[in-house]
Amino acid sequence: MSMLQIRGKQVTCRGILFDKDGTLLDFLQLWGPWAESLLNQLESQLSELGASFTVEREQVLGTVRNREGHLIGYDLQGPLAIATVDESNGLLAGQLYAAGMPWNEAITTIRRFSSVAMGEVRQRKRAEPLPGLNAFLQRCQEASIPMAVVTSDSTAAAEEHMEWMGIRSYFTSIVGSDRVTWGKPDGEAAVLACRELHILPEEAVVIGDSNGDMQMGRNAGVSCRIGFCPEVEGSHYLYDADVIIQNYDELKIISERSSQGDLVKEERG
Repeated sequence: MSMLQIRGKQVTCRGILFDKDGTLLDFLQLWGPWAESLLNQLESQLSELGASFTVEREQVLGTVRNREGHLIGYDLQGPLAIATVDESNGLLAGQLYAAGMPWNEAITTIRRFSSVAMGEVRQRKRAEPLPGLNAFLQRCQEASIPMAVVTSDSTAAAEEHMEWMGIRSYFTSIVGSDRVTWGKPDGEAAVLACRELHILPEEAVVIGDSNGDMQMGRNAGVSCRIGFCPEVEGSHYLYDADVIIQNYDELKIISERSSQGDLVKEERG
């Protein structure tokens, strides 16, 4: 059995469940253009209806733009960060409904806009592994630690993004929102991933960048919830994390035998 060491603390780790966006890949690089495309299309449609957003544009999905209008960030507790695509589509359709469009037409229109935006994302294929990720995945593989991806995205999209980054082969299981009844923060997806890794939830570690990931791990009963936050100022959102890291170099993998050997050395010393 392997152990994961984080700043001197050791936790049982027979498997690791990773969130995808913001944990394995740069969130804004992939989803920023999607959100901007959707909001631009929606804004144009609302203008044709003689209406505007019911709230500030940035509050619709939780995007952050600078004075020049460029997307520079997102609310870590907002729908863009946590909601599924279907949930986001529902929020956007609500804007058209408020402008007087029947709901069936509103949701159909937003789904069309989303398809256009997703097509643009696929053309760009802007999905890059976060710094240090590849080396950590390699170390996990060498230690025979099975890994899974648990995401609010669809399973097919997650598979696609893993392929773009060249890391799909590291993962035994990919659980998207379409494979469960209840998505994050419910623990169902984590429990399913553990089942497919042939481990118990209490033997698993969750790594994610949102508190929804941490709550999912808590609800599933995992051994450790690791919050991933490269920027220190954003870490206060991860209040259900057991520990917070800024990069993958902070995680060390040790075998149980090595751990026992270190303990013997300490006792002798």
